[in-house]
Amino acid sequence: MITQTALQGAGLGLRRGLLPELLTMDTHAVDFLECAPENWIDVGGAYGQQLMSLAERFPLSCHGLSLSLGGPAPLDMQLLQRTRAFLDRYQVPLFSEHLSYCSDEGHLYDLLPLPFTDEAVLHVAARIRQVQEVLGRRIAVENISYYGAPFQALAEIDFLKAVMSEADCDLLLDINNLYVNSINHSYDAAAYLAALPSERVVYMHVAGHYDEAADLKIDTHGAPVKTDVWSLLQQAYQRFGAVPSLLERDFNFPPLSELLGEVSQIRQLQQQGGAPWIRP
Repeated sequence: MITQTALQGAGLGLRRGLLPELLTMDTHAVDFLECAPENWIDVGGAYGQQLMSLAERFPLSCHGLSLSLGGPAPLDMQLLQRTRAFLDRYQVPLFSEHLSYCSDEGHLYDLLPLPFTDEAVLHVAARIRQVQEVLGRRIAVENISYYGAPFQALAEIDFLKAVMSEADCDLLLDINNLYVNSINHSYDAAAYLAALPSERVVYMHVAGHYDEAADLKIDTHGAPVKTDVWSLLQQAYQRFGAVPSLLERDFNFPPLSELLGEVSQIRQLQQQGGAPWIRP
């Protein structure tokens, strides 16, 4: 099984709405780009050529959307095999997916939380191990934002740690999701960071959210990163080192220069707050 090599620095999400600007972007503007393989597998024509052009200039990471790791239906083996071919073709060093489910007799087009129970730990961990075997590499799972949980016999942090231990997988730590959940579910984000096993944190996401109310934050990926999230990201670098990190923006795209300004802010925080990061 391939142990994923480390990306370095700060990256930006590869979105089709940004393609014209990304294609002319300076090579040093970002350290890597991230794409969802489902959006690009078997894509040819102009889009396929543009993806190849970007992959020749920037390392790619991949973030899956539809494996439904916690779902009840059998894993989609055809999608897994096609994903492996995509990762191999573009020499992708890091693949991640959401610790959630998104299908049951069809795709639900949402990332739904799992019950925080021992049974769910065993169920999802077995599926993660199966994914790692088919892909031939370790994967990182992402802590998702959620607004209600089906059942919580375990605290969120304990559920996450148990899944990673049972599956022997890595963590994509989404800082915005952590912040949003800490407000919506009234827990201490700093204590959550302190409880995470540092050897499993191999990648981070940071994004914007919507302030519905003082005690309700909505994860949107459609706005600039908030001050409190930048602060939490800095705390994470102090805890884990300068882990490679991605700026997520999925819609309401500003000029690319504004997004690159946020990427530069990630780099500054990595330099200020985190020791050089070497993959455990």
